[in-house]
Formats: sequence, C-alpha cells, structure tokens
Amino acid sequence: MKPDLILVNGQFTTLDRSNPAAQAVAIKDNVFFAVGTEQEVLEFKGEHTRVIDLGGRRVIPGLIDSHQHLIRGGLNYNMELRWDGVTSLADAMSMLKRQVEHTPAPQWVRVVGGFTEHQFAEKRLPTIDELNAIAPDTPVFILHLYDRAILNRAALRVAGYTKDTPNPPGGEIQRDVNGNPTGLLLAQPNATILYATLAKGPKLPLEYQLNSTRHFMRELNRLGITGVIDAGGGSQNYPDDYEVIEKLAANGELTVRIAYNLFTQHPGAELDDFKGWVQSVTPGDGDSYYRHNGAGEMLVYSAADFEDFRVPRPEMPQNMEQELEPVIRVLAENRWPWRLHATYDETISRALDVYEKVNKDIPFDGLHWFFDHAETISQRNIDRIAALGGGIAIQHRMAYQGEYFVERYGAKAAEETPPIVKMLEAGVPVGAGTDATRVASYNPWVALSWLVTGQTLGGLNLYPRRNCVDREQALRLWTKANAWFSGEEGKKGQIKKGQYADLAVLSDDYFKLPENEIKQIESVLTVVGGKIVYGTDHFESLAPPLPAAMPDWSPVREFGGYQRANTAMQNKVFSSLCGCARQCNLHGHAHASAYSEAVSADNQKGFWGAFGCSCWV
Repeated sequence: MKPDLILVNGQFTTLDRSNPAAQAVAIKDNVFFAVGTEQEVLEFKGEHTRVIDLGGRRVIPGLIDSHQHLIRGGLNYNMELRWDGVTSLADAMSMLKRQVEHTPAPQWVRVVGGFTEHQFAEKRLPTIDELNAIAPDTPVFILHLYDRAILNRAALRVAGYTKDTPNPPGGEIQRDVNGNPTGLLLAQPNATILYATLAKGPKLPLEYQLNSTRHFMRELNRLGITGVIDAGGGSQNYPDDYEVIEKLAANGELTVRIAYNLFTQHPGAELDDFKGWVQSVTPGDGDSYYRHNGAGEMLVYSAADFEDFRVPRPEMPQNMEQELEPVIRVLAENRWPWRLHATYDETISRALDVYEKVNKDIPFDGLHWFFDHAETISQRNIDRIAALGGGIAIQHRMAYQGEYFVERYGAKAAEETPPIVKMLEAGVPVGAGTDATRVASYNPWVALSWLVTGQTLGGLNLYPRRNCVDREQALRLWTKANAWFSGEEGKKGQIKKGQYADLAVLSDDYFKLPENEIKQIESVLTVVGGKIVYGTDHFESLAPPLPAAMPDWSPVREFGGYQRANTAMQNKVFSSLCGCARQCNLHGHAHASAYSEAVSADNQKGFWGAFGCSCWV
C-alpha cells in the first residue's frame, strides 16, 4: 500500500472544509491516498514512490468545465487559428497573414470563435477588404461569437454563395447594391447559417483528428483543466462523430475526464433521437475518464434561444411546449439526466411549465437536470428550479458580449446577467464553465476572473460587487460544484483522500495575485488520476511527449492556442530582430521569463537562437 507519487512543499487549497490546507499529498491507483503535512505524508513513502518538490507553489483541485464542446472542438483544433487572448487586431492580422502563407490549397484559414472585438485595442473586427488584401486566393473564415462570420472573396467562392443564393431561415447573407454577397453572414437570429457555412470547409482525416484532439486536451491541461462536461453540439452526430474520442478512450490516451451529453441532431425528429438513444446507452456507462451523462444541451430545436444581444430576443414558437413535453417524459421515465440551453427568462418560464407538468406524473426525485446559461433568469424561476431539484450551469459569455447587452438593454439590466449570487442564496446547484470553443474561449482563468471582478474582456465593469463572488467561491464553482452536474459528487473536485487525484500546480498564486492578473494564470504541472499530463518550467521533463501537430501547416505548430499576455512583446522582438513578425509559442514562456537578461540586439539574437527558434533558421 505504498503510494505511487508524493507531491511536497506545496500550498494545497483542498476545498475540503475538514482539511482546508495541506503541504503534501500522496497518490495511489488514481486517487488521493493521503493529504496533510509533509511529515504525515512522507511516512507513507515507499522504495518506488516518486517524490516531487513543488517549490512552494499554489496547488488547486483540477478544474472542471461544466459546459464545453471538447469532442467537436478536438476534431478541428489543429485547423484553427486561435485569437483567444490576442490584445490587438494588428497582432491578430499579423498571425492571420502568416497562416495564409503556410496554408496550402484547398484548405481554409479559420478563426472560429473564442474572441471578441472588445478585447482588441482597436475595438473592431477586420474589414472584408483587409481580409481580401491579406488572402486573395486562400479562403478565410472568421466566426465572431454567435452573431456573424466574415468571409473573404475566396471563401465566398468555394462556399458557393452568389447573387442567386437565397437567405436561409434564421440568417442573412449581406449584399452590396448589386445584390452580390459582400462576405458578411449574419445570424438573424440563430447561428445556423454560420455553422452551415463552416461545415463546407475541408475536414481532417481520422489520423489527424486523433492528433488534433490530443493537442486540444494538452492545451486544456496547460490551463489546469482536468475534467469537462461535453454539451454535444450542432453537427456532432452520435455515434459517428464520437469515433475519435472513443478510440482515444479505448487506448487510454485521454488526459481530460469527459462526461458527454447527447445533443439532438434532427429538427422535427428529436423525440425519435431520444427514444432510440435510451435503448442503446445508459447514463453512467463508461468509466471515470469517459462516461455518458444524459441528454442535451439541445432537446428540441423549437426551444433554442441562441444569444445574440445585437438583435432582439427571439420569441420561441408556439409549438415549443408541444414538442418539448414528450422528450422530457421519455427522459424522466428512463432516468436520463438532461440539460437545456436557455439564455432568456421567457424561455426558461415556458420550459419550467413543461417540467412541472411532467413532474406531477413522473416525479423527478433527485434526477439531475439543469439549465445552461440563464443570463436573464428571474428570482421566480430560480425558486421554481430549486423546488424541482434542478441546477444551473453558468458560463462567461457575458465577458465577451456584455457591451452588446448594455447597448440594447442598459447597464442596470446587465447588473445580474446571470444573477449568480441569488442562485447560490436560493440553494440551487450552480456550476461554472465556458461554452467553448466557438462562443467564448476555453481558458478557465478568463471565466474565473469574470466571476471575481464582474468585468468584460473589454474592461467594462458589468456587475456591482453584490453579484460577484470571492476567489474561493469562484474556484468551488469550477471544481467541487461541477461534480453535481456529472453525477460524481464526492468523487472529484477536491483534494481529499479517496477522490480522483486530479490537480493543477499554478504559475502564480491565485489567492494573492491582483484581480486584473487572474486571467494570466496557467498550470506548470497538471496531474490527472495521479499521472502527469502537462509540465513546464522545471517540470517540463516530467510530462509525456506529444507528437507534433498534424498537418504540418497547422496553426498550432506556430501559434499554439490561447495567446499569452506577452504576445505583442514577442511580435515586436521577432519583427525587429529577424523581420518575420512571427511568434514562437513553443518557447514563448521561456522567452518571456528570461527576456530581461537580453540587453543588446546581438545578445537577443543569440538568446532566441539558443532556444532553437525557427525564426533564426
């Protein structure tokens, strides 16, 4: 009974109120074996126990995202240029230009969500003329939130949009005075046109999708994420589009624990989808790394109120209740947990009418069901959810589009969007997440910063302090609280004996760092089930190697994922020293930490070259 791994000299925030802080942990067989002082834990050390000194760093339970689209996102990650974290449009366009130079025909350059124009110093999106100048021949597709996509001429051509193409239901192809598409696609009011256009682009072959998903998981591990509840997604068909994740699970290659929900794919035939699925899969099927979690976030298409605060609130069709009720009955009868996307209080009211009706006939009795998002939910509906035993999963979408909400509804209306503190006071289970990868970024520290500060990425003070939570509560919403949403209470979310040994050692002390720097935190060592899945700095040699991103033109090879705060500095350095204006994300962290040591241009050149940067090849 000797542990496999012991971590010492850490500041462990356990979130276990009976043992809130510790100096060391021991891990054996996927779970925490002991949590306490160094003296207590080291008594369990055996001949083959590995001991790692954490150098006094802050350690937290592994972060769990209550709402993400990892399975779909992993299939595409290696094809996507991420503007997540980029602070100026000039830098973003520099990245885009470089990627256009690398991307072979017939591939597209895609920037698919995870950013907002408000994060840029210029406070705007690129123009279509700017895209055409950078990429006259390579298709470029840029998705901004749920509201629009910007395409250059080459992308319009390969997507088949012409003067004669009609507007699809719920979308608009913006046209010039002659009726020709300009390159701007608008969600009016739903995102179907945006995603249907994106689906026209080439896909990666299976081998590359396996590689892509592994790189996406490693990126999540870099940020301290060890668990995700996958909310399905449009065009994410079951079981066909789950082949990649199931292969990785079968091979023991998952580095993020995934609980997945099934998202209906057939408007008008949603009931048939769920009637078939309840016969073939049962919630809880799988293991601690990959398990089925129930239905949603789409249950019926008539209940989908996509958030786009640039347009008026969509009114759900009259047949919403008629279509939703039989689906809820099937789920309740078969004890399937479910989740439902709902932005607006009006949608939630109508859904709760259905839930309360079904509950009278088929008592939910502890069945875990919940609403996602709930930005404008009322106190009355919070209380109704509490009475029925449901939960609410919140995401930081307002950090990306709070300015649009204020513009339409006013600052006062935006003060509780969503009313997080009122939810907690009502005793409703509340968990936090991102809704990544297309609406917001997958970076949990941006979400944690939003919970604590109430600020958008554009710097708008959206919430008064009464609707913000303290740092410990925010962390609980990202760890222990989210175990409820996957039916794994007591199994994960804390650093506690017997729970899954998932943790993150942080680059900075979350509890001491200034509030405006929380979103810059990363993990330097991430452990899932007692296995090291990510390491950097002096922990880098402990992490298993990852094959290079495939294909060889992948944006991941050059730019990585979420951009660090020093991106602008790196661009300036590379531009002045070698004229290529490229970034080296692989070595960026090491560059930034040692940059002050490089004094003259000659010394800088030798410094960067010592890291093997391809800029110097």
